[in-house]
Amino acid sequence: MAEEEATTSYHSPPPKIHGGVSKVASRRSPVRVFIIALLALVILAGVVALVLYLVYRPSRPRFSVTTAAIYSITNTSSSPAAAAVSATMQFTLLIRNPNSRSSVRYDRLSAHVAYRGEAITPPVPLPPLVLESGMAVSVSPVLGGAAVPVSANVAAGLATDKAYGVVALRLVVVGRGKYKSGPFHSRWNSMYVRCDMLVGVRKGVTGQVPLLGNPDCHVDI
Repeated sequence: MAEEEATTSYHSPPPKIHGGVSKVASRRSPVRVFIIALLALVILAGVVALVLYLVYRPSRPRFSVTTAAIYSITNTSSSPAAAAVSATMQFTLLIRNPNSRSSVRYDRLSAHVAYRGEAITPPVPLPPLVLESGMAVSVSPVLGGAAVPVSANVAAGLATDKAYGVVALRLVVVGRGKYKSGPFHSRWNSMYVRCDMLVGVRKGVTGQVPLLGNPDCHVDI
């Protein structure tokens, strides 16, 4: 009989322990729910931001030269060491905003003409511009009027090209721009536009000159 009682007491279930694991689990559940909710919120915000960016992202503006006029372009060098060029030119520059949802604003604009990487006209300021979505505007600045010092190679090359009848010029526009796309506003960004063109020149003929080929404009903003 004693042996049976000992066996019965040995197999009796252990007492239940209240607390411990169940309390730890109850304390962790709200933290886990909060983390999951936070991750879901971050993912949702990222998806919304991506959709808004794809809808309202601005497009790079487009510049093109449509007409060119040369009123004078002469070497005013007194010696190879004091080479200079005096030129007066006018270009019609078409500026287009191809985006249908964003507007773009330009400020602190200036333009000059370069030949073989050197300026041959002083910079001329241009008025600030605001282009709404899909809008295009043209400006026709007159550039030059004052002698600009250049290297002897540039002066000699310009004289040779004039005699040949074709001159490679670069119209340069610098300034800054910023976009407004729906509720988003960008910061001001530096802008550099270069339009390379070949123009036909004839001795004794001034005014509008032919543009040979399609002038190619590159925009960095």
